[in-house]
Amino acid sequence: MSDQPSEPSPRPLPRDRLVRRCDLSALAFETTDELADLDLMVAQKRAGEAIAFGAEVEAPGFNLFVVSAAADSTDEAVRALLEQRAASAALPSDWVYVNNFAAPDRPVAIALPPGRGPAFRDAMRGLVEDLKVAIPAAFESDDYQARRAAIEQAFNDKQETAFKALQDEAAAANVAIIRTPFGFTLAPAKEGKMLRPDAFSALPDAERTAFEAAMHELQGKLEGVLRSIPAWDKERRTDLRALNRETAQNAVGHLIDELRGLFEDLPKILEHLDQVRADLVENVGLFIAPQLAQQDHEGEGEGAAIGPLDRYEVNLLVSRSGGDGAPVVEELHPTLANLLGRVEHTARQGVLVTDFKLIKPGALHRANGGFLLLDARALLSEPFAWTALKRALKAGEIRIESAVDLLSLTTTVSLEPDPIPLDVKVVLFGARLLYYLLAELDPEFSEHFKVLADLDDALDRSVEAEPTYARLVASLARRRQLRPLEREAVARVIERASRLAGDAAKLTLLVEPVGDLLVEADFCAKQRGASTIAAADVSRAIAQQIDRASRLRQRMQESVLRDIALIDTSGAVVGQANGLSVIELGGFAFGRPSRITARVGPGSGRVVDIEREVELGGPLHSKGVLILSGFLGGRYALEAPISLLASLVFEQSYGGVEGDSASSAELYALLSAIADLPLRQDLAITGSVNQHGAVQAIGGVNEKIEGFFELCQARGLTGTQGVLIPASNVQHLMLRDEVVEACGAGRFAIYPVATIDEGITLLTGVPAGERGRDGRFPPDTVNRRVEDRLKRFARARRPFARGHEEEAEE
Repeated sequence: MSDQPSEPSPRPLPRDRLVRRCDLSALAFETTDELADLDLMVAQKRAGEAIAFGAEVEAPGFNLFVVSAAADSTDEAVRALLEQRAASAALPSDWVYVNNFAAPDRPVAIALPPGRGPAFRDAMRGLVEDLKVAIPAAFESDDYQARRAAIEQAFNDKQETAFKALQDEAAAANVAIIRTPFGFTLAPAKEGKMLRPDAFSALPDAERTAFEAAMHELQGKLEGVLRSIPAWDKERRTDLRALNRETAQNAVGHLIDELRGLFEDLPKILEHLDQVRADLVENVGLFIAPQLAQQDHEGEGEGAAIGPLDRYEVNLLVSRSGGDGAPVVEELHPTLANLLGRVEHTARQGVLVTDFKLIKPGALHRANGGFLLLDARALLSEPFAWTALKRALKAGEIRIESAVDLLSLTTTVSLEPDPIPLDVKVVLFGARLLYYLLAELDPEFSEHFKVLADLDDALDRSVEAEPTYARLVASLARRRQLRPLEREAVARVIERASRLAGDAAKLTLLVEPVGDLLVEADFCAKQRGASTIAAADVSRAIAQQIDRASRLRQRMQESVLRDIALIDTSGAVVGQANGLSVIELGGFAFGRPSRITARVGPGSGRVVDIEREVELGGPLHSKGVLILSGFLGGRYALEAPISLLASLVFEQSYGGVEGDSASSAELYALLSAIADLPLRQDLAITGSVNQHGAVQAIGGVNEKIEGFFELCQARGLTGTQGVLIPASNVQHLMLRDEVVEACGAGRFAIYPVATIDEGITLLTGVPAGERGRDGRFPPDTVNRRVEDRLKRFARARRPFARGHEEEAEE
């Protein structure tokens, strides 16, 4: 019931308005083998421009968030676009970690020109192998052995000379120097023979005194010699160490110089090679005989965490050798370690140890200088990963962290590798809702992801667009290595794409369900031994998809057919209408009819929503019911308040009710109850309504129509059954063939309704009526009957209202 003049009762839609067929004449091919592949981003102009902008701009924070209704093959299209742009970009640097000889727990990161990392690694490996030969050869040479023997002989000569002089002096004083297990001792002697204690006691006092004085003097000289021996040995060791250094310098120098020549343009490498040279000289014992190493490194121990020669190796973290342009890396499992890298440990002698060679790269290392693609939901589901990514982007560096370190769960020895400068474009993929939530709830999100690439869900369908979509179908079939499709099969897929988009004027760009359909159609073609996919294969695949997911739908329909759930499809009942809703489970949506009833009586102008009263109705449904009160007041309460108490309910509804798509059906039931006019039960109704009585578009119109059609078909089509839909939903119709055929044969009908006036006329067979110049509705119209009934309610309630007023005054 609109405030506009009443319109004639709506007529059923003709067959050609129920589905939009593909124009075969626009598809100029026999099979998809004749069609070129299609770039999936062709239909994503706005998103493509956003991606191009985000990929090119170099300012901090201009990372991308690609949003779509669902993650599917459009991710592949975005990646292909990024790879195309990355191919023309410069290759980023190679990165290596090397030992920090001054602080082994802080490995040093060094950047090399792209492709030179493996060369440096191999050169250092070759150096170690060469040193294993060159250093032992140098220390086994005659010159080294002679010089070493000379140093040893000089040390021995000093000892022998000192002891010879002391022994001669002792002999002259008739004193014997005796070596014992505990050192040296002095004893009196005569004629070269040591005196026994009793013989010494028998000597005259003067002689004993002379012996004691001589032994005391010699004891001091002996102690002086013994004190000199460690100093002579230290001098020996110093001379030997100097000899070893000199020999090592000669053996190592030319090998290091060769490497310096190879990397003379890289100052960091030259600095490291100088440190390697110094460490080799200091630790030359690693390469020579164990006895020499023992002599040269007394008191020095090698760390248990790193092998003796591993210290000179190179950990090639990232290499760009063989690459072409900037990297495009997709990390499917974005854990903290997979993003930032990790430091692994190994067990040695029952202890967990590590070294710089156990540093492993993360996705940020591999993507550095290029693009990193991440699924936003997967990223947010991993502990610490989202925070770590933001921290890395903000700092502009990759610092390896572990969850164990962050939580301080263990005291295992670990490393603190040098952070590596970060220059990467992060591309997150996620649903729109996730993007909006992050933008609203995370204040740092907008700082790091400033570029939104919003992928369209559907393409405008036109005669020009259909051949383009045919190329998309051909591309999907080739990508999945399927049979080529015949022209009629492509047309059937295009029609299905409109149905998936829920709009006859659109073609879905969510290609995953389209690709799945092609796979199933290919299987059908395989079963019949065909080399191409025919239209019948596509139709069969669609039917099988529906049938596999139809168990719940069939059970619900069975409950209606057995009169367990009460739905009438014939006759007419006062205050009762067939509403339509959509149930979607597991990606399969189907329509379900529901009985809506209304009861009315005198009251204070309240429409009771029973679903809301028992907290089964959602806010949108409650809004729709409240709109009905606005409609009644605006249409019938021009002179006095409405004296009505009405109740509305979805019968046998035991779950939640949400949405306003049944509000027009509720209004029809309410008007029927007030006017005491029966509504046709062979017609189902969908559509929302505003306060002026205009019927508004709803979602799921195809599923709703088919849901009521299936029930009517199961009971037997009478030719009078049909569905009232909003006129603005006609453009969305893409009905199944069986519904179209039944409508074409006059066994079912779809009625487009623009106003409540049109619908109530069709449902009751009584004209709605419009106010005349006298301000009254014509007799024998729905509106007149409603208004008259409301006036009777007002008269009936007046005594009760007066009584309440008198009680209030008392």
